[in-house]
Amino acid sequence: MQEINRAITDKLYKKILPNKVIVILGARRVGKTFLIQKLQKKLANREKCLLLNGEDFVTEELLLNKSLKQYRSLIGNNNILIIDEAQKIQQIGRILKLMIDELEGLKIIVTGSSAFDLSDKIGEPLTGRKFTFMLFPIAQCELIQQENLLQTTSNLEERLIYGSYPEIFKYTAFEDKANYLSELVNSYLFKDILTLDNIKNSSKLINILRLLAFQVGMEVSVNEIARQIGLNKGTIEKYLDLLSKVFVIFKVEGFSRNLRKEISKTSRYYFWDNGIRNYLISNFNTISIRNDIGQLWENYIISERMKFQNYNQMLVNNYFWRTYDRQEIDWIEERGGNIFAYEIKFKKDKVKIPGAWKATYPDSEFTVINKNNYLDFIT
Repeated sequence: MQEINRAITDKLYKKILPNKVIVILGARRVGKTFLIQKLQKKLANREKCLLLNGEDFVTEELLLNKSLKQYRSLIGNNNILIIDEAQKIQQIGRILKLMIDELEGLKIIVTGSSAFDLSDKIGEPLTGRKFTFMLFPIAQCELIQQENLLQTTSNLEERLIYGSYPEIFKYTAFEDKANYLSELVNSYLFKDILTLDNIKNSSKLINILRLLAFQVGMEVSVNEIARQIGLNKGTIEKYLDLLSKVFVIFKVEGFSRNLRKEISKTSRYYFWDNGIRNYLISNFNTISIRNDIGQLWENYIISERMKFQNYNQMLVNNYFWRTYDRQEIDWIEERGGNIFAYEIKFKKDKVKIPGAWKATYPDSEFTVINKNNYLDFIT
């Protein structure tokens, strides 16, 4: 497969401005390092760049000096500074602020695999001085540049099962794809979380994620997870938050306009990548012999929609909708002052609008997303 042009590249390139910081956030192994290396080569035609690795202790020691004289010496005649995995550097926000404020004309790009870490460190110091971009596993809206409809259709089942992490596309054998996902989960996915105090190993995290994997498309009870895992509710909530902040899962809340029978105090969780979800439940079987195709399809469509929204900078609130008498809609979007409802079905089944929804929100739009029209929704 030819090189995939990432959706944020052009937008990112336009924001490389003097005395501004570009922050690129995303899970480990989604291609941040490759992206900045490619960017460095493109910029090299007209500007000089210095690329540093935040996981190199020498880099950290150099930056922690916090001396303008030291920084000027380090940067030299380069006018662009790129720091990969910047979340590893203590006080990185204050360091970047000092550089941006005092070194005239300097442009900075940093990447981070840990939103909870990097955002906390740079958020306040760099207020008004930064642009933030998200990078996810390869999105279908990025693949349309090199696939025709026939290829996309034939590749769909693999993406439902093995996901879309960039390195997955290098392998043709299904066994190699499964082995890569195993390495990804066990060696990289929790690397940042495990640096926190009181988190000694990843077994509890994997057990939590495994429970979530079986509950895709369903409301999640934190109390029930706490009971099954053997941890208290507060700890489970903390882990769920951390897993969201390192881009393994994301939370969707219930939609309600104070209708008494609408459920609004529970949440659903989805995975940013189907391959991770399937590894956790040890199931890479083909679609024809699976009993969870509905969950696979829903997770895929919703994660791809989230990528599409982000890359297109859509201003939107996302929800699911369900009532206590079990009327439900998979996906609700609130944007532009209007409400859009989507039911997600793998097969082209006839689906009726739930009566309670139609009566309560008569002006909303209702659409069924299936294999015949899904590309319009995610690309």
